[in-house]
Amino acid sequence: MDFDFTDEQRLLKDSVESLLSDQYGFTQRKAAAAQPKGWSEPVWKQFADQGLLAAPFAEADGGIGAGPIETMIIMEALGRALCLEPYLTSIVVAGGFLRHGGTDAQRAAYVPSLIDGSKTMAFAQLEKHSRDDLNDVTSTAKRTGAGYILDGQKYVVWHGDSASTLVVTARTAGSHRDHKGIGAFLVPADAPGVTVKGYSTQDSMRAADISFAGVEVGPDAVIGNPENALPMIERVVDEARIALCCEAVGAMDEALKITVEYLKTRRQFGAAIGSFQALQHRAADMFVALEQARGIAMYAAMATELEPGERSKAVASAKVQIGRSARFIGQQSVQLHGGIGLTMEARIGHYFKRLTMIDSTFGDADFHLKRLAALGGPLAA
Repeated sequence: MDFDFTDEQRLLKDSVESLLSDQYGFTQRKAAAAQPKGWSEPVWKQFADQGLLAAPFAEADGGIGAGPIETMIIMEALGRALCLEPYLTSIVVAGGFLRHGGTDAQRAAYVPSLIDGSKTMAFAQLEKHSRDDLNDVTSTAKRTGAGYILDGQKYVVWHGDSASTLVVTARTAGSHRDHKGIGAFLVPADAPGVTVKGYSTQDSMRAADISFAGVEVGPDAVIGNPENALPMIERVVDEARIALCCEAVGAMDEALKITVEYLKTRRQFGAAIGSFQALQHRAADMFVALEQARGIAMYAAMATELEPGERSKAVASAKVQIGRSARFIGQQSVQLHGGIGLTMEARIGHYFKRLTMIDSTFGDADFHLKRLAALGGPLAA
């Protein structure tokens, strides 16, 4: 199996890394976080101009028609730079719903504005008691005439306070943990009955708690089958998990580089602390954890088009390893920096925070280990 990038993929990697190295230093990231949306609109416009926002969409919809490897390359670069922009939520997740379940009319209405960066979207799925179970949905979508009325509450909607449109999961039938009877709906964020409460998260990202009270949507708001959208939701979320794994690899790679550089320059007892064998062993263990994570993330990215059962095994395996590697590398990075690693002024602490949040998003390592066991393990018997 050939794991080398094509010439086009190398060009993409070089261009996105060059853009971020020029536009996304640590000081610039702090300035972006202080903006009203919590991210930089000029940087987002540059993403659009460079074609990053068009990457996963089909050429027929105005996109580039790139595949999961290209998404992996982009997400790894975003992780290395600790980008705050809503690429995951707007392009990978919301865009995934449009790609896998959207009608021609829906794609024509929403994809162009996603590609040019003029609008963003967010995924409203998590509820108070649902944790990581995608089928645990209590928000309701009651049919009224040709349309639906939505009621319920969603929590920790990533970038939900800056999105113009929300992809909302709601129950059209059955009890709150049934796998059938779940639909996905396109809801304008400014629709009557929608209340958005935004806030900053621990990793300097933005999220929102959103309530829906008698929100009316038409039949054109339904994505896919309103009675059985869970398979589509699972596919989109698995793709989001893969993207998160790739982002984590970029963040871990940069955290290791920062830590090794610190070991070379920090002096104690008359010598650079990197000359101490015990600390060299720690750095070597971090490198091993990084390479394990990189390999499993690439494997998961290449498994995107497999049958749902095999795809789920690959994604769960990746999430387990990524969670373990992220925790180990994050903890070791902060420890090797000493007390300064815990300060807001030190870059390394921000990488540890982001890695911790990536682990917990869409299921942490423990959740996916149980999921993997329920699926029969990573390999067929």
